[in-house]
Amino acid sequence: MDGGHATVGPVAFSLLKKFGRSVAHTARATFSRAGGLFCRHRLTLDRLEDLEATLHAADFGRETVVQVLEAVQQAHRADRQLHSQKIAEIARRVLLKILANAEGSWKIEKPPEVVCLVGINGAGKTTTAAKLAIRQLQQGKAVLLGSCDTFRAAADEQISRWGERFHLDIIHSQRGGDAAAAAFDALSAAVARGKDLLILDTAGRLHTKINLLDELKKLQRVLHGRMPGGNFHRWLVVDGSLGSNSLEQAKTFHEAIQLTGIVLTKLDGSSRGGALVAIHRTLGLPIYFVGCGEGPDDLCPFSVKNYLDDLLGPETDICD
Repeated sequence: MDGGHATVGPVAFSLLKKFGRSVAHTARATFSRAGGLFCRHRLTLDRLEDLEATLHAADFGRETVVQVLEAVQQAHRADRQLHSQKIAEIARRVLLKILANAEGSWKIEKPPEVVCLVGINGAGKTTTAAKLAIRQLQQGKAVLLGSCDTFRAAADEQISRWGERFHLDIIHSQRGGDAAAAAFDALSAAVARGKDLLILDTAGRLHTKINLLDELKKLQRVLHGRMPGGNFHRWLVVDGSLGSNSLEQAKTFHEAIQLTGIVLTKLDGSSRGGALVAIHRTLGLPIYFVGCGEGPDDLCPFSVKNYLDDLLGPETDICD
């Protein structure tokens, strides 16, 4: 599996539409506050201030906001008739440079590969684990899910419901047990059963709780000890509605276990999707997927082009 879109079949086209609808929420919710900023109006000081406010509201991050504004001001000095369509083009060029290496490209090369999903409570790790498993099963991969959230009472029950509905192979854990031991058992089962992929759903951890982060470090050590030289991926599942708070989470988790990627969830219900730009800019982490809804197939590969098309698209996308 990879994040590219060289060919677009019916399933891929459906995913692209879902991705577009999700990002459009960010576009409409933020730029509508600027009074139709991208509706072919000429640039004025008031509109420049509106642009700054709406970019901040979408949580693109201070550095990105400054960079966009400087590029717009430079263009305005050369063309005093600068209109909003041109501003959108300038913003696109700036964001394209920032997101140049943002698309995560991943395929299973060394089975069993392990994807460990981490993040705070409520970010959507269990749902993402199930959706990722379903996606890989549809692509013909042999997948095993490891339930390693031994803290939350309903965690195993939640992933069990997904398993029963979609016939997912799951290694269960006991509440209050050792999460690292559960991960060890799951990896051992993946090896014994000849699985292509093991997806581990871990407990939600506040990034300010050092003892919980230490347990996550232990889990990673146990996995590497069980399968030295294996391909291990550590993806942070980020709630898109949290905005700039997501960046602080990402920094702390990255310091603890050296993250290898990002999955952004709840983008369909958020107007703060710019946070993924701030995370990528700060940490340089690839963005593999975005959550585009509640359905089992609503996990879309992240596409920079689709993201920018829907965020900075034509008048009919922003002004209807």
